[in-house]
Amino acid sequence: MSNESTPPALKGGLLALLASALFGLSTPMVQSLGKGVGSFTTAALLYAGAAVVAWVLKQPAAQEASIKKSDLPRLFAMAGTGAVIGPVALAWGLQHTSGSSASLMLTLEAVFTAVLAWRWYGETLDKRVIAAVVLMLAGGVVLVVEQGTLGQVQLWGLLAVMLATVAWGVDNTLSRGVAYRDPGQVVLVKATLGAICTLALATLFDEPIPLATTAMGLVAVGATGYGLSLRFYLLAQRTFGAARTGSVFAFAPFIGAIGAFVLGERSGSALMVVAGVLMMLGVVLHLMESHAHEHTHDALEHEHAHRHDDGHHTHVHDTMPEGTHSHWHTHAPVTHCHAHVPDAHHRHGH
Repeated sequence: MSNESTPPALKGGLLALLASALFGLSTPMVQSLGKGVGSFTTAALLYAGAAVVAWVLKQPAAQEASIKKSDLPRLFAMAGTGAVIGPVALAWGLQHTSGSSASLMLTLEAVFTAVLAWRWYGETLDKRVIAAVVLMLAGGVVLVVEQGTLGQVQLWGLLAVMLATVAWGVDNTLSRGVAYRDPGQVVLVKATLGAICTLALATLFDEPIPLATTAMGLVAVGATGYGLSLRFYLLAQRTFGAARTGSVFAFAPFIGAIGAFVLGERSGSALMVVAGVLMMLGVVLHLMESHAHEHTHDALEHEHAHRHDDGHHTHVHDTMPEGTHSHWHTHAPVTHCHAHVPDAHHRHGH
């Protein structure tokens, strides 16, 4: 039985909510600051900010598992989908549709993440989680209908935002494979690759250089909404799994819609309200998940940051370290019962 006082679903959920708040607030800010700025330039500045904050918040090596050469193909794929396709599609979409509808459409990122985590990693999707996904998907369909009534340009903008959610869904699912690596290193590598690639594309397409104040603003938004947000997202995946982290992260769009309203956007409609209610119900339903049963852990060897008070790390040291530390360690077979989620220690079948 785990000695950890905070249930894993709650701990992972809170980390995912913090990540979603930072990312959600970034969406209306990108729309406001990005007016007249090229999509590739916007993406480059956002991920330059993410790279800076990752460098500043580097952790001592002993506390986290470092990136390995075998992780590089995955990191390149994450950069391509999450730091190039995703932000470029979002930047373009935000200039061609309303901020509120774009923010709400980002909820579909959770749908794609959950489905991909189920298909790629076999994460369990029980009836409650499936119902949550269906509600969020229904909300997305209503948004498409709502924007379609406003004209072709608005609809294309919203579809570009949907493309961003697909790209980030792939990115989120890929990131599970490095969730137990040093999150600072993961963010730094991904952000640097994304910034370099999008800067090269901005130069290739001869996008104009933005004003210094605009550039600084986008870098700042990238530092918080992309750098810090991704860091907390990776930490959430450690205790919460890819599908569940993605679903809780779906609160970001609602925070973004509120931010758009505060910034003066008043483009809401009855259909947008219906879509928002459906998506919110899906997120709340998912947060109500409770999963506990007797299960067996096979023998396992791996490396990641861990503590010795969580009920799963019972190996000994000559001198027992205090707090979080990282090293290669072995788990003996054990059978027990407690609340759990599909993290690195709970990938059993049902």
